[in-house]
Formats: sequence, C-alpha cells, structure tokens
Amino acid sequence: MTGKQGFCYDSLVRDCYRSGGYVYAARPGDVTGKPGVTRVARLASNENPDPPSPRAIEMGKAALCDANRYPGDQVTGLVSALQKYHGPYHFVTGVGMDGVIETVLRTFVCAGDRVAISTPTFSFYGLAAMGQGADVISVPRENDFSVDPVRFVREAADAKVSFLCSPNNPTGTVTPASDVAEILEGLSGILFLDNAYVEFCNEEYRPLMKKYGNLVIGRTMSKAFSLAGLRVGYAFVPEWMVPCYTRAMTPFSLNSVSASAAIGALEDADHVTRARERVTRLRDFVCRECRFPVHPSGANFVLVDVAPHKGCDVAARLAGRGVIVRSCESFPGLGDHYIRVSIGEEWEMKRFLEEINCL
Repeated sequence: MTGKQGFCYDSLVRDCYRSGGYVYAARPGDVTGKPGVTRVARLASNENPDPPSPRAIEMGKAALCDANRYPGDQVTGLVSALQKYHGPYHFVTGVGMDGVIETVLRTFVCAGDRVAISTPTFSFYGLAAMGQGADVISVPRENDFSVDPVRFVREAADAKVSFLCSPNNPTGTVTPASDVAEILEGLSGILFLDNAYVEFCNEEYRPLMKKYGNLVIGRTMSKAFSLAGLRVGYAFVPEWMVPCYTRAMTPFSLNSVSASAAIGALEDADHVTRARERVTRLRDFVCRECRFPVHPSGANFVLVDVAPHKGCDVAARLAGRGVIVRSCESFPGLGDHYIRVSIGEEWEMKRFLEEINCL
C-alpha cells in the first residue's frame, strides 16, 4: 500500500518478517467435505484428543463471572497450584510456552547477542530470537537426532540464551538429563530446556533446578492437560530470575479464565495419567504396524520417514482421505521426506495406518 507522495508503507516492515514465519498445520475445515471424508483424524498439532478435566471446565466457567476484572489472584493461585503439584520450585507464567519464550528472550537478549538453537526443532525459537534482533546460530543434532553435549557447548559457548527441546519437536528424541547437566556445566548463558512433551516420557529434569542457576525449564498445559485452546505456559526458573522476568513480561498477559482452568487441571492428576497411558500404548502400536520407519519418540507424536516419497505429498494425500498429519519440510535442518503424526484416539491411529500402509 502506498500513501502520501507514493510512500510505500510495507518498506517499514523488518527484513526478518518479509517472508517465512511459523508454518501452521492443515485444519479440519480444509478437508471436511472432500469426497469420501465423513470423519477427520486430527493428527497434525500434537493435541490431546481428550476434553479438559471436568474440574478445569468448572473453574474456568466460574472465572468468567469475574472477567470484567483484570487477572491477579488467579495467576498467583496458579503459581501456588504449580508448587503444590511439582514441589517448592520458583515459577513464571505466560500465554502458552511461546509467551514464556518471548519474555525470556526479552529479559536477556539485546540486538546482536547470540542465541543458539539445537536443530532441527520447533521453529518459533528462531522467530522469537530474531524479534529481539539476535544473531541466531544453529547447532545441528547427530544423524540419529541425538545431541552431542561437547559440540553443543563448543558452538553455544558465547550465546546469551540457548534452546534445547526434549522430547524434541518434531523428532521425539529424548536427551538424557545427564547430557543436559553436562551442557549446563559448560555454558555461561541461559539454557532454555523445552519440556512441552515431558509428561509422555520417563526422563526427569526437575532436580537440575536445584543445582544450576542458568536453567529455565519450559512447560505447557496444552498437551497432557488438554488446555491447548486456553494457552497456558509456565516455566521453572531460578529464584533470582523471577523479578526481572516479571518486569519484562507483558502486563496481565495470562487471562483469569485460563489461569483458573489450569488450577483445576492440576487438581486432576488422573487426567494426565490416562493421557500418558493412551499415548504410550498407541505410540507403540504405530511403531509396530507402520510400514515406514518410525523414529523412537518420548512425545505424543512420532516422526515417520516416508522416503522415497516427499512429506508434503504424503500429507496432502492423507488429507484428501481425511487424515491430517504434519509435513516436516518447514523444520530447518530436516529432510523433505518426513511427516509428524500426533498420537490421537485409537480409531484415528487405525485410520492413519490404513492410509499410510497403502502408499
């Protein structure tokens, strides 16, 4: 669009946002109504197919009655609920883990500072770091998608903030806590350990918070707790970080309904147990029955190597049959022959296997 004297307003857009950006998975509405599609298997966004806990729904509804007021006590209550659930750690909150990531970067990173990212992984780390004007460097994983701690420390040595996801999105790879400790020993900057999917694996990272003052462990209520639509993120942080994070965060960022529902969700531990058991059982089922190689995963999804096909072609074909999966071509550092498949309901996994095994 042009304005006064032919000035082109889009020239004001920063170079890093002129192209690219986060790539979203297909939505059910994109395939509903196609010939032969009567029911859509939603296996692209790593959602929990179970609805939220009844207690979460009850408390979220109750909070609507006070939605004319800014959030305050609800967020404080959520921190207390997190301490009751996890133990005496220090917590911060955000609008999804994305909000926590943005605030951590805003707290520490100036233009020109280096941010290191273990890749291939969730693309938002890089997008958010570029938003702060950071110099983003990629630290590639090994061929089996594991992390070499020595290489990571060497290449991230002067990074202000480094990102490591475990279980990793989109590969599902679990990095041992001992390797994370080795990385922390070698870094002078902050390590953001993304644990969005940790409820679906057996690795335990929380004790590291007692030893390392440069560790942030990001968590979300979107997956195991079934609150993806409410966007509740939080993080374990060292005590010294709480006041500076609070000063950097957007005021009233986490709304009162989401915070109240999250408190209710934390009161229903059985909900998470059921989700974990379903994911473990159906994840093993897909690994056994899929005719294409499936990478080991500690998350509520699996990475499938569909070579010699391209991931985008397979995703499009499955979508035409009512099965939505995620092509992984948009993940930097990953080949074009992978798809990511969420672990949904049993009927969804059977439909996926019917279609993928026909290729």
